[in-house]
Amino acid sequence: MVLPGGSEHTAPHDLRQLAAHDAARVTFPGRTGPLAALDTGPAESGTVLLVAGYTGSKEDFAPLLSPIADAGLRAVALDQRGQFESPGPEDPVEYSVADLAADVVTVARQLREASDGPLHLLGHSFGGLVTRAAVLAEPALFDSLTLLGSGPARLSGPRAELLDHLSPLLDAGGVQLVNDTLEQLAMTDPRAQAVPAPTQDFLTRRFLANSAAGLRGMADAMLGEPDRVAALAATGVPVLVAHGIADDAWSPTVQADMAQRLGARHEVIVHAVHSPAIENPARTLEVLLSFWAAPVAVEEDWTEATG
Repeated sequence: MVLPGGSEHTAPHDLRQLAAHDAARVTFPGRTGPLAALDTGPAESGTVLLVAGYTGSKEDFAPLLSPIADAGLRAVALDQRGQFESPGPEDPVEYSVADLAADVVTVARQLREASDGPLHLLGHSFGGLVTRAAVLAEPALFDSLTLLGSGPARLSGPRAELLDHLSPLLDAGGVQLVNDTLEQLAMTDPRAQAVPAPTQDFLTRRFLANSAAGLRGMADAMLGEPDRVAALAATGVPVLVAHGIADDAWSPTVQADMAQRLGARHEVIVHAVHSPAIENPARTLEVLLSFWAAPVAVEEDWTEATG
């Protein structure tokens, strides 16, 4: 879940979802309808497909898009089905991790056909669970996977407890009541109070555009995902595990353990909580470009040990 940034751990300036970029608004065919995206256009050095988390959107990568393009890579940031500007089905069961991953694979195949360069995949938060499933479904399609602020299995802790209240709120007042309740809760947090009005207006408009079915289905998916770390390690796809130093979704300890189990590169991003791309985009970009320049394969010994 994407909540407002800003705290003693975040950068003092405000780039966030309204950061300027040169990406065009495009759509890609998905399994159930068009998927909205921001696309910086063809590039010689490869492509990066970035997938947003729960209640998030392609704009959560806005500060990274132009710098990624400047580095010679095509950046495509995606709204998943039912998020913001991507329409979605009206049945919550069609928002399973497997269904969402099938959308990612569908878009990735189109991007692979458009370029001979490497194709790197990144998933933020719940998007990490989805992109992991995409890699498990078709590992040969991807040259690397980055799990940004994501975890090895279902979400737990305070954010999961918040999701337990989602269905009753949707039943009582739909997406509007969920938004109003979350905004009231957020206003007790100094981090939310520091978000400038234009950014807050965007966050509200984006949340209200979410599909009610998508909110239900993705919440169920995030609370029910099994641990699939060994299966991911067995694919041999190079993995980067990166997260904010103060991540409050999957804890830094949990993510560090996941990286160790994967034999993956592990990066802790300072001045960031759960959304490093908007809380500390400069350092996040450095970490990502370094990994994409030389992805390190999952260690063979570890793959054999975990089967």
